[in-house]
Amino acid sequence: MKTILIRNANIVNEGKINRGDVFIKEGMIFAIGSGLPDYEADSVIDADGKYLFPGLIDDQVHFREPGLTHKADIYTESKAAVAGGITSYMEMPNTQPQTVTLELLEEKYQIAADKSLANYSFFMGATNDNLAELLKVDPKTVCGIKVFQGSSTGNMLVDNPETLEGIFRECRLLIATHSENDNMIKENLERYQQEFGDDIPVAYHPKIRSAEACYDASKRVVDLARKHGTKLHVLHISTGKEVGLFDESLPLESKRITAEACIHHLWFSDEDYASKGNLIKWNPAVKTKSDRQQILEGVINGNIDVIATDHAPHTKDEKAQSYLKAPSGGPLVQHSLVALLEMYHEGKLSLEMIAQKTSHNVAILFEIEKRGFVRPGFYADLVLVDLDSPWTVSTDNIHYKCGWSPFEGQAFRSRVTHTIVSGHLAYENGTFHEERKGMRLNFERK
Repeated sequence: MKTILIRNANIVNEGKINRGDVFIKEGMIFAIGSGLPDYEADSVIDADGKYLFPGLIDDQVHFREPGLTHKADIYTESKAAVAGGITSYMEMPNTQPQTVTLELLEEKYQIAADKSLANYSFFMGATNDNLAELLKVDPKTVCGIKVFQGSSTGNMLVDNPETLEGIFRECRLLIATHSENDNMIKENLERYQQEFGDDIPVAYHPKIRSAEACYDASKRVVDLARKHGTKLHVLHISTGKEVGLFDESLPLESKRITAEACIHHLWFSDEDYASKGNLIKWNPAVKTKSDRQQILEGVINGNIDVIATDHAPHTKDEKAQSYLKAPSGGPLVQHSLVALLEMYHEGKLSLEMIAQKTSHNVAILFEIEKRGFVRPGFYADLVLVDLDSPWTVSTDNIHYKCGWSPFEGQAFRSRVTHTIVSGHLAYENGTFHEERKGMRLNFERK
């Protein structure tokens, strides 16, 4: 592999910002310091005035392959991720076929080995009847088990209470949950169908997939995890009330129960349905400004441990349908870091906290081997950003296969200039270098 020397970067790492150089050799961070010798580097990047972050690790994406590749695929979405500074991702099992056996899981890993520009791992999906298969998963090579408590795209609902109990009792691998009470959602939907027929306004989405449905399901799995000592990670917290379910006092290394916030729940509110419509229809739903503020406070205070995207693209035509027919989800990986940096410019988040919540904490929580920090001996997963390089999201610069973004028309003040994946310069000022692919993530677990 080519050696790379990054000169004069503002390195954002482990709660500090220090100016220095980083030398990369054989895919790893070889040295960090001020005024490093040239080491006869194959390429030198002048990072004067720019900020170097550990590459983002997105613990929740839906790249739609296999079976749903008209929406997205591992190549296109990993490319968009790299353009956005995401160097590693963990992908969800609600594809076609659903990833609910070890054989199907390994088939996805092979696709990624051939096509993914970013590093990768894949969740094994839980169903009402595959507990025996879940127990075979190797915790050193697979990120976790995914449990859907609420039905969503590619319905994989685990709605048998005995099955859910068994999964939490028997599985020692991390369990990540989509937590919404499906029965409450069905009751709410029936009520609004009686009022509106099939022409329900999208603004009622957060009333149908209500705060109560989210809290009830999240509390249920938190209680189960406490009962059985399960390692639980609750995905995409969307309500202020849920934030209180998670302990802010413990260091992350000591937590058995953790939580994730997503970009869309930190950026949008229910007031945005009027202009964005189905483009911001997600499950769980974007809710009130108060919920958004409480989620942000949970991130800052430590109730919520990581920030991710829940990147879940659909085609424009699918999203243009009526509320009941339009699927939930939207593309976000290309714009997650610049959105967080916009929040930095607005005084909402520090640069150090962005690095902590998008990289350090994900690596700690999932026990990822040698990633998530700018440290000698760690893989060189790095992203360089210019905090003062304004640009506007448009169809011309969107890399998602679906060709649209809920951020279309949004002006951002910061720009990703370079992304290095496992020591390979994968993205440089709008140009992709695709001769090397990403690596499978490994986990330092017993």
